[in-house]
Amino acid sequence: MGFFRNQFANVVEWEEFRDDMIFWKWSNREIKKGSKLIIRSGQDAIFVNNGKIEGIFENEGSYNMDSDIIPFLSTLKGFKFGFNSGMRVEVLFVNTKEFTVKWGTQNPVLIPTPQLPGGMPIRANGTFNFKVNDYVTLIDKIAGVKDSYLVEDVKIRITSVLDQLLMKWISREGKDMFNLQANASDISKGIQEDLDMQVMDNGMTITGFHVMSFNYPQEIQDMITKTASHEMIGNLQKYQQVTMTDGIASGNVKGGGAASDMASMMMGMNIANEMMKNLNPSQQPQAETQPASNAPTPSGDGKRPNFCPNCGTKNEGANFCPNCGQKLNG
Repeated sequence: MGFFRNQFANVVEWEEFRDDMIFWKWSNREIKKGSKLIIRSGQDAIFVNNGKIEGIFENEGSYNMDSDIIPFLSTLKGFKFGFNSGMRVEVLFVNTKEFTVKWGTQNPVLIPTPQLPGGMPIRANGTFNFKVNDYVTLIDKIAGVKDSYLVEDVKIRITSVLDQLLMKWISREGKDMFNLQANASDISKGIQEDLDMQVMDNGMTITGFHVMSFNYPQEIQDMITKTASHEMIGNLQKYQQVTMTDGIASGNVKGGGAASDMASMMMGMNIANEMMKNLNPSQQPQAETQPASNAPTPSGDGKRPNFCPNCGTKNEGANFCPNCGQKLNG
């Protein structure tokens, strides 16, 4: 009899495990007396009978079905194995890890902006994280009709609504449409909350959402770069100087060695002059507008000079020079 009993023994385990598989269902087979349950690291085993959860086993290891599993099933613990028949029950194996998925907009998202009547076409990319957190809902909404479920299935659902959410949160949080990266954290947080509502009814939760970069059309990116250059340099003259520097460095200034050397010399002189002006903006040459305090005042204007114009003797306010008698009051 022992020989026949072993013929019906089987192993309940995740046979088709894939790292990108969220769950897999062991079904349509009978669990015989002497069967074993094998749970590997990162897996939970859920026994389901007629759509109802009978028991959840989370610890990895190998278990005897007769003694370690059946006595703990809610409504099947009184089941007695017969000789020729077993217990028909489904076992749902769930991948408990947190999944990380890369995403990217397939088409540009047109963000309304006053600068562009048709909207600013923006692409974005990043990652999001999710995991299973509600087995009852998972079985009720997905596992009840599917034998397996992949990360790609979740990604398809997420990307189908992502463009709308990007438009919503960029418009709300994108205070500077030409520097969205500065508000990436707030935009990501808002999108994560909305996406969590999308997958919650499937028994899963979004544990993280990140925007790695926003990408503009090439002509818009060129304009942003040029505007940033103007702001950094300060004015057109300096921008032209930097442009000349780039041209010489890249070999775009043609005309032979003499032309290049002359351009380099002129550029250096101009930059040096600009630097000196910036360092000493208030130092300007001042013309002498006042006469020396000791210079004699020309006669004939009705004023007494400080010194006699004839002999140079100092005058103390007299009308005539005390030395030579020269009239001093004109």
